[in-house]
Amino acid sequence: MGDSELQAVQRVLASGILTNGPETEAFEEEFARAHKVPYAVALSNGTVALAAVLLAHGIGPGDEVVVPSFTFISTATAVLHVGALPVFAEIHPDTLTLDAGHAAALITSRTKAVIAVHYAGQAADMTELRAVAERAGVLLFEDAAEAHGATYRGRPVGGLADGGMFSFTPTKNITMGEGGLITTHDAGCARRLRRLRNHGVAEGIPRTSVGYNWRLSEIQAAVGRAQLQKLNGILERKRANADLLAGLLHAADVVFPPGRSDRTPTFMLMTLRSATRRDALVAGLLDRGIEARIYFPPAHLDAVFAARGIRLPRTEQIASTVFSIPFHARLTEDELRLMASEITDLAPRRAA
Repeated sequence: MGDSELQAVQRVLASGILTNGPETEAFEEEFARAHKVPYAVALSNGTVALAAVLLAHGIGPGDEVVVPSFTFISTATAVLHVGALPVFAEIHPDTLTLDAGHAAALITSRTKAVIAVHYAGQAADMTELRAVAERAGVLLFEDAAEAHGATYRGRPVGGLADGGMFSFTPTKNITMGEGGLITTHDAGCARRLRRLRNHGVAEGIPRTSVGYNWRLSEIQAAVGRAQLQKLNGILERKRANADLLAGLLHAADVVFPPGRSDRTPTFMLMTLRSATRRDALVAGLLDRGIEARIYFPPAHLDAVFAARGIRLPRTEQIASTVFSIPFHARLTEDELRLMASEITDLAPRRAA
C-alpha cells in the first residue's frame, strides 16, 4: 500500500459515490482484461463469491460438489452455504492440488460441480480436471483465491473453467482488505451474479428473485485498481525470491514447492515440507522470532465436518508435513538468507 492507494481513496471520497459506481465497473473490466476473460463480477469477499457462483449455476440442496480437503475451510463451507454437500477428495502429492483421478471416482448422480483449488498460487491440473468434468457432465470451477496472475499452459487462471473465484484479503498478493471476484466467459452468469450481489436487482431489470447485500464498496474497488497495477511487479519479485530461497535451502532437510514447466505460480504462500521435523521446525522458528504457520489443516477433519468420519490418508499424511514461512514481496535478500540459515540449522540435510 502506498500513495496510489491513498489517491484512489481520495478520488472516491471526492466523487460522492460509495457503492455501485464507476470504480467497481472499472475494476471488473481491468481485472477481466488482465486474466483474459470477458466478464468479472466483484463481490464483498471470496467466500460469498464462491457461494454466488454456485447459486448462479443453480446448485443447492440435494446437490454435491467435489472439493479438495487441503484448502482453506471456506472452499467447503461455501458449498454448505448454498445448501449443497461438499465431497472431499485427495490432493496430488506433488502440486498439493486436487487429484483428478480421485475426484472422478467421487462423482455420483448428485454431483453438480468440481472445485479445483490453485493451492498457494500453483495452478491445478486443469486439463485433466476439465476432462473429468466433461465426461461426467458436471461444472468445473476454479478457487483461484491465491493465484492472481498465475498461468497454466500459457493461459491465466480464472478463465480455465466455468467460473473462477479470486480473493483480496490481506494475505493475498494484491488486497483491498476484503473483497472477492468471479471471472466467467458466460454473460448470463455475470448478469445473475450482479443481481445476487445487489438484492436481486441489476442493470435496471426489475427484481425477479431474492438476492443479497454482497456488494464491493467503491473505496475497495479503487484500491483494487491501484493494487492491480502493481501485480506484475509483485509476482516478478516473488518469483525471483523463490529462486533465491530454493538455492539457499539446498542444505536443509525440507522439500521446496516443486515447479512445473507448464505453469507459472504466484507463491502467495511459501509452503515447505518436512516429513520428520515439521513440528520441531515450526516451534524452533517461532522461538527465533520467525513466523511459521500451517496452511492448511485438512477441511474434512475440521469440527464442522469431522462427524462424517471421512478419511483421506494421502491428504492427512501430506498435511502433517507442511509449514509456511513469511513470503511477502517486500522481503529482502538478507531476510531470506536469515530464514534459510535458521531452517538449515534446525533441519540440516542428512548425509547420503
